[in-house]
Parts: sequence; C-alpha cells; structure tokens
Amino acid sequence: GESIADTHERGYLVARDSCPSMTKSLWSGDERYLNEYWSTWDDLWDHGDWAQKDEDGFWFLHGRADDALNVAGRKVGPAEVEGAAMDHDAVNQAAAIGADDDTTGTAVVLYVIMEDGVDETDDLREEIREQVGAELGKPFRPREVLFVDEFPKTQSGKIIRRAVEATYEGEDLGDMSSIENPAALEAIEDAR
Repeated sequence: GESIADTHERGYLVARDSCPSMTKSLWSGDERYLNEYWSTWDDLWDHGDWAQKDEDGFWFLHGRADDALNVAGRKVGPAEVEGAAMDHDAVNQAAAIGADDDTTGTAVVLYVIMEDGVDETDDLREEIREQVGAELGKPFRPREVLFVDEFPKTQSGKIIRRAVEATYEGEDLGDMSSIENPAALEAIEDAR
C-alpha cells in the first residue's frame, strides 16, 4: 500500500514481492512468467493495471494500461472516457475505442446506450462530446459518438472492446467464441 505517485496521480499498480494468492509461474513456463510480470522494472511485479490513490488513502483501479488510447501523445484509459460519458444524465452505458486519425494518431470513438426514453439527436451527440472534453480535456473529446442498443459482451457481462474496435475498423474479428450476443456486432456496424 505505498504510493510513490502524488495524490490523484494515475500510475502503474506494482508490487515489490509476491504474495500467497499470486501465481509463481505460467503453464507455458517460468521464462514467460518472468517476461510478462517481472521485466518492466527491476524487482517489481507489474500486472499491467493503472491505479490511483486519493487523499483518504483509498485506491481506485482504472483498467489495463495496455488498453490505453494514445491521443496526440497523451494517454487515457477507455474506462475514463466511458465514465466521463456516463456522467451525462442521458447515457446508460458507454464503450470507448481508439480509431486511426491522420492528425492525432488515434482519435476517441464512443459508442453509447442511452437511458430509456431519450431521443438520439445530433444535439445530444454534441452534448456528450462536450461532456467528455470538459472532464478529460479537449484532445479526448470523441471524434464520433454513435448510438447503439447493446454492446457485444462476454457471458460475465464484460464489453468486448476489441470486437467493437475491429467492427468499427472493418477488421477481422478473430475468435468470438466468448461473445454472448453476436447480434450486437451488427448494431455496432450499422451505427457507423
């Protein structure tokens, strides 16, 4: 529980030593385990998650560092973009992805599911864009906000962001055996 970051600064969640609940190897071998978890920094275990500690000592996880969207040289986690979008009263759920952009390298594209009874309008799209930009900064304001009725999810209810991104980019989806609701991919494609 010791933070070397300033209060409210996001950083990597690491550990100096293993604990009883941590794995000591991988099925594929010790070398892969050491490369995956112990090679980023000397003598620090790195699982690849971002975390933040507040002034009261509470820790908050901000998702996978390797999911980060690098927009104009600044990184943001999809969960942060989604959280900012869901701060808008009309948004029920959100899924943020990165899309190729000639100017910034990557642009934020945001898919949203609206609260029941909310009309999907261009004005609402702009409100959501502004909401995200106001919370996270102008570079992270979504290039597009797309309305959908559902997201592709695993059986445990997690959004399959790689499927959303691949569908948006028109790429091969790869193995989709874990998807609970394949019809959601059509909605993602149709929203473009």
